[in-house]
Amino acid sequence: MTRFRLLATATAAFVLSAAGLHTMPANATGPEMVTLEDGSKTQKGAKPEDGKWMTPDGEPTYRVKTDGTLDWYSYSGFRRYHSECHVCHGPEGEGSTYAPALKDSLKTMSYGDFIGVVASGRMRHLPGGQESVMPALGDNKNVMCYIDDIYVYLKARADGALGRGRPVGRDEKPQGAKDYDKACFGE
Repeated sequence: MTRFRLLATATAAFVLSAAGLHTMPANATGPEMVTLEDGSKTQKGAKPEDGKWMTPDGEPTYRVKTDGTLDWYSYSGFRRYHSECHVCHGPEGEGSTYAPALKDSLKTMSYGDFIGVVASGRMRHLPGGQESVMPALGDNKNVMCYIDDIYVYLKARADGALGRGRPVGRDEKPQGAKDYDKACFGE
């Protein structure tokens, strides 16, 4: 996804979310998980595009092989999540006393809403006068350059395609991912 498309998606998601609208109904889960002929799991209709698995509506998704090997982007998401997100949201997206379980949130949260919340942050008022605050991470390149990766890792967890623990392996890093890393970090 180009920087412009990523920024446009995050902006649109934030505007819709702020207006109380959602890009996906609250009870929707997106394309259902399916098992492919080779036994691997992904979302219904997903196809690889230059090593990145995409749903028919153009959103990134995962592929988990029968032995637990992940596509590059899902594995990268595992690494990035545990580098940047797990301190608050717990290991493997399981949640903590401090922040919600993202593996549960992604059962109903759309891709656009996810990007919007991560980029722009969110504050919620909880019972008892407490507040829950997700900081805005839109200027953190270690998060935003890998937001699709983090999303697909958490989506695989939400869909039950990927269990807890360190993945057994990963596909090789595609050239498109190498080029994107350089472009995103300005190299």
